[in-house]
Amino acid sequence: MNSVSRSRSKVKFMTRVGMLSSLAFVLMYFQIPLGFIAPPFMKLDISDLPILIGSFTMGPLAAVLISFIKNVLHIAIQGSTSGGVGPLSNFIVGSIFAITAGTIYRRNKTMKSAIIGLFVGTIVMTAGAIISNYFFIFPLYAKMMPMEAIVNAGAAITSKITDVWSMMMYSVLPFNLIKGFIVSLITLLTYKKVSYVFKD
Repeated sequence: MNSVSRSRSKVKFMTRVGMLSSLAFVLMYFQIPLGFIAPPFMKLDISDLPILIGSFTMGPLAAVLISFIKNVLHIAIQGSTSGGVGPLSNFIVGSIFAITAGTIYRRNKTMKSAIIGLFVGTIVMTAGAIISNYFFIFPLYAKMMPMEAIVNAGAAITSKITDVWSMMMYSVLPFNLIKGFIVSLITLLTYKKVSYVFKD
């Protein structure tokens, strides 16, 4: 590949990353509270959809870039009531999901691989969400509000939540499984219809 071709390829790559990042940012505005399992500061959105499409079409690196840009735009334009902790968590979890699903899919680009990738991605994302929230994200939240208040927000949903770990099991875990299922389903329904845009 000569220098002109490499330059065009880089421009095309960044253009597609920028387009998907912008779409992901817009989708972040459409949030749905899952009050039956999650406290108010955890809301469902489908902004991981463009990130997954980017991972499927351009690879895991593109997915990480899209997730990063999406969250930077969110902080810069909309702000963050969590001091950036929420967007940080979104970046970590969304990147784990897209990297896992995209890596599996790109080994063999079939519908079966896409389904397997999204299923495994959902499981790995959920595990990653539990680990990152328990050891990193929730302690950061606790610097802005008492951990007791965070746990109480979960306890208001179910009496099974009595501490941080039970909140992981009865709130963070089901929330991410539901999110993964919904985003995976939409990805399967839309990917082939939009993938032609990314063909060279």
